[in-house]
Amino acid sequence: MKFNEKTVLFTLAAIQFTHIMDFMIVMPLGPQLMRIFNITPQQFGFIVASYTIAAGIFGFAAAFFIDRFDRRKALLVCYSGFAIGTIACALSPGYEMLLFARMATGAFGGIIGTLVLSIIGDLIPFERRASAMGMVMMAFSLASVFGVPFGLFLSNQFNWHAPFLLLGGLGGVILFFIYRNIPSITSHIQHASVRQNPLVMVKEIVSDSNHLVALSVMLFLMLGQFTVIPYISPYMVSNVGFSESQLPYIYLAGGLASMISMPLIGKLADKYGKLRIFTIFIFASLIPIYLITNIQMVSLPVALAVTTLFFIVMGGRSIPATTMISAAVEPKNRGSFMSLNTAVQQLSAGLASFIGGLIMVKSSNGTMENYEIIGYIAIVSSMFCLFAARSIKTRS
Repeated sequence: MKFNEKTVLFTLAAIQFTHIMDFMIVMPLGPQLMRIFNITPQQFGFIVASYTIAAGIFGFAAAFFIDRFDRRKALLVCYSGFAIGTIACALSPGYEMLLFARMATGAFGGIIGTLVLSIIGDLIPFERRASAMGMVMMAFSLASVFGVPFGLFLSNQFNWHAPFLLLGGLGGVILFFIYRNIPSITSHIQHASVRQNPLVMVKEIVSDSNHLVALSVMLFLMLGQFTVIPYISPYMVSNVGFSESQLPYIYLAGGLASMISMPLIGKLADKYGKLRIFTIFIFASLIPIYLITNIQMVSLPVALAVTTLFFIVMGGRSIPATTMISAAVEPKNRGSFMSLNTAVQQLSAGLASFIGGLIMVKSSNGTMENYEIIGYIAIVSSMFCLFAARSIKTRS
């Protein structure tokens, strides 16, 4: 199989850029959407959770068949559905339609995430895989630096529909890059014959204790992040004194810092060990989790220092964790396992967003309350994540 590793990783990063921006852009739009639709923090939490829950359900369903198809063809089909769903979000006239469109987009987005991780696992040797993960996951930083601020600029200049129209247009361009740069990947299909039916295949995966440990790592990792992340923008506006026009600074500063840190973290994980780097960043993350959920009226530079540190350490946790999880399964089951992993990731993120929405309340004076409780939940979840990660055994 001939392929150019750099162009493959560039294409996967572009896919992740649109996928992540599509998910992320809703969160800083929170103050605007709550105002325009006159909805509560709980209803806004449903918008965030609808994407991830749909992604989790369809990601789980994909585990039953994903390893029976050429990765390239599957990616072309699913990314097409994702682009169409994004355009549907742009054309949504109100809250209910937007909720439905987010579910449809998330359904395809969950499978896309699985395919991206599976392609990396299939094409990149384990010795360089954390570096490759770092490059692809840098799409998070790019989405933060360029995508989200520009999307917010468009929403402020025009309306909230504009960022989704931009993403739909980019989707058409990226489909061409997928067709041109991603090779046909079918080596895993030869193993499909040994699985008598999908239920046997799933049973084979979930009956392995190492797989269950890896999935628990993802569960606690998401609970330790997405109880906090969706409510950063509303909290910064209502409690810290940000204006809606200042929200892009959070993503610009955090994204720029992450662009520098994430590739470096990937290289450090390859050089010094994934678990060691993961452990360091789990402990480091406890500080910004506490600060960001307890911060009150402070100057803009101080608030940005806290949010930027939060961005850096969350990326520092995710890169080695994802690499360890991808190596916890044998190659013949990687696509199916990563589908289950994506399902756990998305459902956990949706559950975390839902839990955060239940805990967070809006007071009579317009401020958000109980964010510090969410922070304590995230800290406890992070420590459980570290405990589970120490038990993962590498198999590929």
